Amino acid sequence: MIGSASVRSLPVAPADPSPPSRLRSPRQSLRQRILFATPEMADFLKTGGLGEVAAALPRALRQHYDVRILIPGYRQVVERYADIPIVGQLPGRDGLPPSALGLVETGDGLPVYVLLNADLYDRAGSPYGDLGGDFPDNDLRFGRLSLAAVELAQGVDPDWTADLLHLNDWQTALAPAYLAWQGLRVPTILTVHNLAYQGLFARENLSRLGVPESAFHIDGVEFYGKLSFLKAGLFYASHVTTVSETYAQEITTPEFGCGLEGLLSTRARQGRLAGILNGIDEIWDPRTDPHLATAFEADDWKGKRANADAVRQRFGLGVSRGPLFAIVSRLVHQKGVDLTLAAAETIVAEGGQLVVTGQGEPRFESAFLDLARRHPGAVGVRIGFDETDAHRMFAGSDFLLMPSRFEPCGLAQMYAQRFGSLPIAHRTGGLADTVEDGVTGFLFGEASLRGLAGAVRRALDTFGSKRQLNIMRRTAMARTFGWDKAATSYSALYARTMGNGEVVRFRAA
Repeated sequence: MIGSASVRSLPVAPADPSPPSRLRSPRQSLRQRILFATPEMADFLKTGGLGEVAAALPRALRQHYDVRILIPGYRQVVERYADIPIVGQLPGRDGLPPSALGLVETGDGLPVYVLLNADLYDRAGSPYGDLGGDFPDNDLRFGRLSLAAVELAQGVDPDWTADLLHLNDWQTALAPAYLAWQGLRVPTILTVHNLAYQGLFARENLSRLGVPESAFHIDGVEFYGKLSFLKAGLFYASHVTTVSETYAQEITTPEFGCGLEGLLSTRARQGRLAGILNGIDEIWDPRTDPHLATAFEADDWKGKRANADAVRQRFGLGVSRGPLFAIVSRLVHQKGVDLTLAAAETIVAEGGQLVVTGQGEPRFESAFLDLARRHPGAVGVRIGFDETDAHRMFAGSDFLLMPSRFEPCGLAQMYAQRFGSLPIAHRTGGLADTVEDGVTGFLFGEASLRGLAGAVRRALDTFGSKRQLNIMRRTAMARTFGWDKAATSYSALYARTMGNGEVVRFRAA
């Protein structure tokens, strides 16, 4: 299960204090209705890429669909609104408690259903846990969320019924199973943002979740003697997607399949598994980003240096004309930060500097702080996350280190390229799909110190050739990673899953 990653509440447009309109225009009523169910959304709180996707993809889809969000009523959500109108009452079922369903709008008018149950969701910490670890009742918390999605497809809101459920990660993955067990034919798409997090619980939890004993077998929800929320979704969903084409292929292999590669291989053979690369928001533009010390564009390297100077000052580094390397990441084993720690000595010895921001496993946090103590003026570390720091690090750094052992999609490498920071990344998942080796960054094939060190050496050599460095910067900054392509791909999948031929194409604004 997902650990107790920290929550980052982000500044967004003010919430609309008035109740959302309960009536849809005639044009809206003809649109297909998509419910996007998610355990997090960057408007309110996020722990990683899913929160960013949940904020951006539904907004892109709104051009052609009647899209609504479903999210738990976390403290950070409920406190945003002075009043949340109730549009439905959800009865208790088995061990899942009764709850209320509210409906609000974001500042730009995106409808958001809020699943209201203070006992389940009004807690300090992240969506999934606190400093003590995962919440012990996460099965109930997210079983209730999955069932609420089904109830929205059944018409619990008399003014709106979902035509398709777009579900995200294990926290909503019981929804297709609940539909199947009730004999309901509602199309579902499950997007897997990281297969490593599966929502595993003891068999004894079946009854309180309303999971029939007959479903507890290999062709159902059973996974090595436990109940797996994610396997339930993979087994019962109409279609499964993940967040890059390469990762969709990787998860059908034993190396990356986390024990589910057999089922995923079957889904791939059936044509029911696809990889759709995530996009990034338009704010990631060095010409307009309000977080930057100085706005800049390609060939305005003086503006880029101004951001580098601001980063050096913020992280307590000395004045330098050497290369600046950055890490903006969760500090966990998956991200290969142990490899980065080992490579840092070479970077410093070659006259480079390193700035690090993030948090994660205490052993890695301590190791980076110790690295900074041993190399004052050359290594700067800030444990935690600050949005402005992150933007300026992408803008000011020459190279971004991303030696992830696996990376379903990754967003940081896309942010970095838009700001002319060249990623140094392991050739896996979304990194392989978004970084062109020797053109917009540096890829290495072996997830080892030897592999990373070779790529760092190539980056240092490139830094020594200003002409080549600037060619690569310009090429990277010209890349676009908007949501229009992903939205068009999802439209095609929606049409196929709902059994109609209406595919719409999305264009960047």
